[in-house]
Amino acid sequence: MPRIAAAAWPIDWHDDWDSYATKLATGVADAARAGAELLVFPEYGLMELASLGGADTARDLEASLHEVARHRDAVDALHADLARRHRVHILGASGPVFDGARPVNRATLFGPDGILGHQDKQIMTRFEAEEWDVRPGGPLRVFDTPLGRLGILICYDCEFPLLARALVDAGAELLLVPSATETHAGFSRVRIGAMARALENQCAVAHAPTVGAAPWCPAVDMNVGRAAIYGPPDRGWPETGILAESAMNTGGWAVADVNLDAIARVRVAGGVLNWRDWRAQAERLSHGVMAAQRP
Repeated sequence: MPRIAAAAWPIDWHDDWDSYATKLATGVADAARAGAELLVFPEYGLMELASLGGADTARDLEASLHEVARHRDAVDALHADLARRHRVHILGASGPVFDGARPVNRATLFGPDGILGHQDKQIMTRFEAEEWDVRPGGPLRVFDTPLGRLGILICYDCEFPLLARALVDAGAELLLVPSATETHAGFSRVRIGAMARALENQCAVAHAPTVGAAPWCPAVDMNVGRAAIYGPPDRGWPETGILAESAMNTGGWAVADVNLDAIARVRVAGGVLNWRDWRAQAERLSHGVMAAQRP
């Protein structure tokens, strides 16, 4: 029964690397003291590193991407050290990686023994595609860990049910959803998507957003949300589907125990059987859809 901690993570200004390293180490230590074994950080949480390039760099969309990307090796080393020291798994905050001429939005998964792999965002928002020119990356992956089989859907990706279903069909029991949204409407879209994916797939979903204002970095200048861990609102789970959630627009952790046996049980003995009945959609649609009838 892994204990999961999802971060509501403020975007802070850092005058130097040590400031960022101290913030991250403090956050990881706080979650570890709460007994968390899997820590989930948000989408574009690494954009706070744009501050290391100074104010002009931080407020320039293109320059900020390159500034954050150039710290990737140091970021990986820091996360790997913290995961080893606290004997936890960490989904690090996502950020740009230049695998080609244009960056992908990548989140890296760390275990106590090092990097387990990474997940790139699959579907870009309008801002990413039209203004930032961030590109879709590599394929979806399932990570088999001692805490369960994990799938990662970065923000907008979780609003597309077929992506989640592909991960679940490949064995995922826990879906991790790092996000960054600048309005309450945007946060609601990701939250509703995350809750719907937990319902449809009868699994657990951990949602970790950025929060607060960072007016010095237009890429992430406003951040709205709360961290939460969701499950299917069915037998053995909370009736709301909410296992834990943090305060709105406030930094901190949402922490909950997720019983993997309960996932297996609800899929075969729930009040409804969404996971099993998913394929019934295709069967019903094979009959077609009747055109609207005039009265």
